[in-house]
Amino acid sequence: MPEQSSMHFYLNWAKERLDEMDATLASLEAKASQVRADSKVRANQLIVDLKKQRDEFQTVVKAQAEVGETTWRRTKTELEAQWKVFEAQVKTYFDSVGKQIEQQQATFRDVAAAQVKAWREAAEKLHASAGKMAAEKRTEIDTAVKQMKAEASEAEARFQKLKQVKDESWSALSAALSESRTAFDRANQASWDAFKRAMSPNA
Repeated sequence: MPEQSSMHFYLNWAKERLDEMDATLASLEAKASQVRADSKVRANQLIVDLKKQRDEFQTVVKAQAEVGETTWRRTKTELEAQWKVFEAQVKTYFDSVGKQIEQQQATFRDVAAAQVKAWREAAEKLHASAGKMAAEKRTEIDTAVKQMKAEASEAEARFQKLKQVKDESWSALSAALSESRTAFDRANQASWDAFKRAMSPNA
């Protein structure tokens, strides 16, 4: 079962990234008609490239869904590299064709919503797994779930403040998303570590 708990960490990590990719693509596609005519070809090509990155990421995740922790560690390194390429392409999009603040704000809102949803889903998944344990083993997990939910609420509050500022650059918005993503990864890891400890025979 500890091996299974590690899998939850990696699957939550991968799902959060895929949800962000999907939210980014949906937002960019929804606003594609607003791109200036002289930039449409470039915008469409960047969206195609982003879809390709997302599809490759998703293929690797699906292929690894049932493997062990050691394989996932290696795969996560590969996926992190793919994620960085995706982020760089999004930056390129906003630097070259998506310079309108409204489009950047819309994409930020969509990606922020995807992040908050991922936080909540991960906490609910952990809570459901903890519910299957004996009461005396659940205390640490319940604490981790509460912490994850509290951090999700804090992230959502920070995002709400940024949504109010109408002239933030994509770099600033992206930095806020990155900070929240890092906090999600820490909370996700801490939660599944607590689960692993609770499941150990010595607990």
